[in-house]
Amino acid sequence: MTSYKDPRNNNKHFWTPVRLTLTAVVLSLIAIGGVSSCTSSDEKSATQPATPTPATNSANAPTPPAVANNTPVASATLPTNILGVKLKTIGGNTITLGDYSGKVLLINLWATWCGPCRSEIPELVKLHKEFQAQGVEMVGLTTEDPEESAVAVKNFAQAFQMDYHVGWATREVTLSLMQVNQSGSIPQNFIISRDGHILKKFIGFNPVATPPQIRQALTDALNYKG
Repeated sequence: MTSYKDPRNNNKHFWTPVRLTLTAVVLSLIAIGGVSSCTSSDEKSATQPATPTPATNSANAPTPPAVANNTPVASATLPTNILGVKLKTIGGNTITLGDYSGKVLLINLWATWCGPCRSEIPELVKLHKEFQAQGVEMVGLTTEDPEESAVAVKNFAQAFQMDYHVGWATREVTLSLMQVNQSGSIPQNFIISRDGHILKKFIGFNPVATPPQIRQALTDALNYKG
């Protein structure tokens, strides 16, 4: 007569302390190494019903964008052609990037439909509260159409308590900034020194790695002597 074996006992034997430890290590490495971002094709999929896509050969699959945050780029400056461009804000006013000359500035390119942007913005709000008293300014520029997204962006900014300037990037500003990173993905962050140099640039968002890296970049920018 065959005796009954409870399958739960097999699970107990499988999940040994060693396997549990290895699993935790692997998951932590994934969290640290994974950087997520969005492209314009993601905007289309976010507003239209999802359609099946053909399988992609893993050998030809695009690699996720890396966070470009470890290389100083002090030789680069904000493109002069965009400093005077008037940017519409959610408050109905206009600002220019030139208004922030002489201040440490973080420029964030984002969009309401971008998942990584939605995850990143609460961290930017925290950093703004932390560094605002030290003279750091932040500007969040969505790449969305200012007419079509007016209500959505205003509601988003209110819901996420974005207490820094929020507005719309013109096409000229968007393309000029993205050319600095040579990437069309968002979110993108630029840390600007008081004299207009782009000290660090970030593409994508990782919840573990990105916030402390931006914090360090802002600290470095405050100490930057040119």
